[in-house]
Amino acid sequence: MRTLSSHTRPALPTAPSTPLSTALAATSAAALVVLLTLLVPLSALAAWSELEIGDRDRFVATMAPLASDPPVQDAVADRITEQAMRQLDVGPLEGEVRDLLHDAVRSFTTTASFRAAWRTASVAAQSAANQVLTEDTDKAVTLDLAPVTDQVKRQLRDDGVPFADRIPVRHTEITVLKADGLGGRRDVAQGLRTAGIWPAVGTVVVAGLAVAGAAFRRREGRGRRARRGLVVTGTGFAAGGLLLFLAVGAARGFTLDGLPDDGDRAAAAAVYDALTSSLRTTSWAVLAAGLALAAVCWLLGRLRRGRPVPRSTGRFT
Repeated sequence: MRTLSSHTRPALPTAPSTPLSTALAATSAAALVVLLTLLVPLSALAAWSELEIGDRDRFVATMAPLASDPPVQDAVADRITEQAMRQLDVGPLEGEVRDLLHDAVRSFTTTASFRAAWRTASVAAQSAANQVLTEDTDKAVTLDLAPVTDQVKRQLRDDGVPFADRIPVRHTEITVLKADGLGGRRDVAQGLRTAGIWPAVGTVVVAGLAVAGAAFRRREGRGRRARRGLVVTGTGFAAGGLLLFLAVGAARGFTLDGLPDDGDRAAAAAVYDALTSSLRTTSWAVLAAGLALAAVCWLLGRLRRGRPVPRSTGRFT
């Protein structure tokens, strides 16, 4: 009588694959990758709109370091000097007064008083940016420099600078974003803001489907099915992270191209880069995590496939 050794188990029957089942599996995997590629950046942008733009304290905290950014300081000094000189009639001393005023404003941008005034301007900018994403308005997102001008005027007057008391305190502005130049991109941004957490929920659901769907392919072992689903998920996340990075870069170009070339662009670029820093970090993190997941699962599958299958041994009694 023949008996199997206690170290061997009978092989499980496997259903043969057919061209149709293989094509359906490949199509479903590709569809899931495409969905994840689209949902990942949409989820990140929706969260960014709510957390980075909608949260005033976070917005102001992100903008605060820009008070020490040289392009921003130069733009502030240029704009306040330009606006003041339009209102001052100093005759032949115009050049000297312009240089004196510009140097004084530029020096003021290194003080704590300027940082406080910059915070006030940032609060107003956050309100305008939030309106662009939630309301049907063509109001531009600007940094109102009137608080800065007022502080500069007081400082120069206290220092006895000539003509300081004649400097007008007006709503001098640096334009960061022109809402009427966004076109259809504005509708997309408002839609993402309205969607809230639902794109993120959709991302989780699709990722779950990628893993669960692979489990129904019964012709393969359970571990191999799970690895295939994780490879699909990782690939989709990696592609989504790359798409997010490209979208942030493209939006930067569109935003700056819509601004007048009058000195605002350097400051606006600094503001844009600061506000989207979290998006760029997210894109690289998702890209790296997705590639790592897909690569590890693929390599594990290759290693297991290359293992020799132990032969079953038997004995006769």
